[in-house]
Formats: sequence, structure tokens, C-alpha cells
Amino acid sequence: MVDLSNLGIQHSNVHVNLSSDALIQLTLETDKSSVLSDTGALIVYSGEKTGRSPKDKRIVLEESSKDNINWGDVNQPIDPASFNQAKQQAIAFFNTCAELFIVDGYAVWDKKNTIKVRIICTKAYHALFMYNMLIRPTEQELANFGTPDYVLYNAGATKADTSIKGISSNTSIQLSFEQKEILIFGTEYAGEMKKAIFSLLNYLMPLKQMLSMHCSANESASGALSLFFGLSGTGKTTLSADPNRNLIGDDEHIWSENGISNIEGGCYAKAIDLEPQKEPQIFQAIKKGTILENVVYDPATKKVDYTNKSITENTRAAYPIEFIPNAKIPCVGGHPNHIIFLTCDAFGVLPPISKLNAEQAQYHFISGYTAKVAGTEMGVTEPVATFSSCFGAAFMVLKSTVYAKLLAEKIMQHNTSVWLINTGWIGGGYGVGKRIDLKYTRAIIDAIHENVFDNVAFHTEPYFNLSIPETCVNVPSAILNPIDAWSEKEAYEQQAAKLKTLFDNNIIKIQ
Repeated sequence: MVDLSNLGIQHSNVHVNLSSDALIQLTLETDKSSVLSDTGALIVYSGEKTGRSPKDKRIVLEESSKDNINWGDVNQPIDPASFNQAKQQAIAFFNTCAELFIVDGYAVWDKKNTIKVRIICTKAYHALFMYNMLIRPTEQELANFGTPDYVLYNAGATKADTSIKGISSNTSIQLSFEQKEILIFGTEYAGEMKKAIFSLLNYLMPLKQMLSMHCSANESASGALSLFFGLSGTGKTTLSADPNRNLIGDDEHIWSENGISNIEGGCYAKAIDLEPQKEPQIFQAIKKGTILENVVYDPATKKVDYTNKSITENTRAAYPIEFIPNAKIPCVGGHPNHIIFLTCDAFGVLPPISKLNAEQAQYHFISGYTAKVAGTEMGVTEPVATFSSCFGAAFMVLKSTVYAKLLAEKIMQHNTSVWLINTGWIGGGYGVGKRIDLKYTRAIIDAIHENVFDNVAFHTEPYFNLSIPETCVNVPSAILNPIDAWSEKEAYEQQAAKLKTLFDNNIIKIQ
């Protein structure tokens, strides 16, 4: 048993560190909307909120941390008195609930940097989610777990009190680095817990000269390691899930003096349009123990329709990383040989592959660029540039330059090669050109891993000064230099100048 009385929680029905099977059974008994899929995965629904609420995140304004935090739209302040009021609201809510759940686990596989996390929540499915996503202690480790380093209070089933100063909506996520606590109100979307802990580590790690990163990681049989950065739709999950390489992690890592370490014990994969041919490892991981969030299924067969977006496009599967057959346990590796920035450029300007120097690596890391296709109105489409610093601005607590400087230092120290890969359009922007064939992108990634470009000549394009290889095995040379693939060279030049201006304006805004 765990005594919560020191927190003010007086409850006689607390489930502490239950097994996956027990949490599944309790979910099915207490949540009538939950059901087992035809593969045994637990289907659940998060209610009104089917994604994160980044505008509702607050960080407590504390003397010990206030000068470090990059205050603004992403990191909004709330005063300590308001945090304490909200915490009392969470405790009072817990004391009225029929049952509570506690999940104890670790974040960061690297033993030198592991932190102990305790989750207090009111739903069995939330407990199962964090059981999957945290690093699971052994029975002996649980017995000796002791006092956690950080506690997360998930009171998401009750609305935040907007009469409290600094709380502007019914949803509120609050982090106190001094009290080492996290509060969640007004959202039952499970991913909010995962990203709150990531935000916590994005504060703690850089202060110890360790780079926290929103990226995936895999390595070869010989231990050659690659990191993949990229926003949604760029191919990060697809390209890092390589059956010929071992998966270290799919989303969150730190780079310390010891090398790369996954932060999490599980994966939280997008499930929309999931196909066994394209994502066989993820598809096969959806089995007993996996949570399927906000998917649509056939009531008769319990078969999931992964193409159905009627609830949300943000359907998800959460499962222990061990469910991936080629996962490397423990999820750690050496220093990366390659860093790959993925972008889906719908303007058709960026080359399918270019090599970056240390200065360019910082520039593109701070930019965190991709482009999305806007909705069609009267037959007109126009790409929309999207910038997210460090490829994860919503989770970064310090200034982006802090993370970028650490990245550059580590690249130089460990002689890491950095590449910019465009998985978007070539020969014209969206509606004119065509999207780069996945088989060519895979061939490029393979060539990087096989160090093919060590013996290839490069040339420099004039807009971003990107270094482009003249040839690549199994890739047509005609698509390697973007301007060559455009029939209208002047149109390419106009589009390239436009995109460069968008980049420059974004950098000015960040600085």
C-alpha cells in the first residue's frame, strides 16, 4: 500500500501498481464505452478532448526557475498561490472519487539520469496508459521505490476552477519545478500525461548539459546509431521503423555524456490510416495490453477501421516498447553517427537530401520546418509553412537557442553527420509536382547508413546553401537537385525565394 495522507488524500479504495491484465479488466468493468478489439487491444475514448491542449499549459513562476524559462505563448506563467489552490481542488476531487489508481515508474533508461515518477489518477485506462508509457520497474524495484521524485495528479475528469487567478479555461495543465508536481484538469486525453513529463525533462536535462530531444532513434547491428527528427506527416515513424535496425525509441530521448537514452518505456503511435504493409511492426503491436484511443470499430466483429476519422484524425495506439520485435532493451545506445531532419516541403523547393554543417544544423533545428497542404477553396490549393522550434516547440521550456547550442556542441564533439531529408514534393509544389516516392527516400536513408556519400561529389544550391550529392544509389539523379526537376525554372526561383523569406522571418521572430 502507498500512504497518500501526507498529500491530503484520504481514500480507502486505492489500486496501487496493478498489472496490465488487472487494469484492462477494471476498465472493461467501469467504463461501458470500452471494449476489446478483435486483436485483444483495449479500445477506449478520451471524451471531448481528443488531443493535447497546449494553450492551457502553465508553469509556476518560481524564484528557482523563472530566469531559465522561455516565457510566452508556449510557456505561460501561473503564480504559486494559484497552483496550490488548484492542487487542493485536485485533492478534494480525488477524495470524492469511487477509486484511485497509482502507477509508479521511471523516466529515462540511462540509470545515471533516471527519475522516479508517481501518477495518481481516477481512471483504470489512464493507469494502463502510463503503465505502458513509463519504464516499468521490476517487483524488487517497486518494493524499494520509496519517495517519487515527481508526482502527477491527473484530475482530468473534473473541470479546472476558472475563478483561480491565471486559469482561463476549464482545461489546465500546470507544472511546478520547485514542488516537483504536475496537475491536470479538464481533459481525459491520455497523451497530456506523457507530454507533461517530457516538458519536465526538457527543463531538467539541459541544465545538466544533456540534450532532451523530440525524436526517434534506431541503430544497426554494429551499434551505429541514427536520430530522426520531424513534425507530423514527415515520415519520422515510418522511416525510423526499420526491420533491419534495432529501435531504441519512437519519440523522446536524451543525449548525455553516456550516449542516447530513450525517456519512455512505450510507444504512442498514430493509428490513422494504419496499414500492415506500410507499418507492419506497429500493426502487429496492437494486441492484448495495447490501448487504442478514439478509434472506430465494427460492433459485430470488433475490427477497427483505421481509415475512419469521424471521432478524430489523432487516433493512437499505446503499447510497451517490448511489443516491437526488434526493440533494443534497455533502450540506450552510443553517440549518434547520423542525425536526420525530416521535412515534408509542399513548396517543392528543398532537395530530397542535403548535408548540413554545424551552423546549418542549428538553423534547421531551430526552424523545425515542414509544410502542410491547405484546404481547397474554389479549386485553389496553397502550401502552408509550419515552424516548430526543435521539432517540438509545444514541449520546450527553455529558449530554443539553448537546445540548439547543445546540439551543435555534441555534433562537433562526436563528429555526427547531419542530414536534411525532404519527403515532400519535387518538380513543383503541391498540385503541380509530385510527392517524392517513399522507395527513393528509403534508398537515401539506406545510403546514409551505409556511408555511401563519403565517396560522392556534392554541389551547393544558392538559396539555403545546402550541400547536395550528385548521385545516390537507386535514386534518379534528375530529382536530387530540385531546380532540375522543375520545367519552369523561373517559377522554381520565385518559390525558393519565397520559402527562404518565410524561414528568415521565422528566425527573426524566434530571436
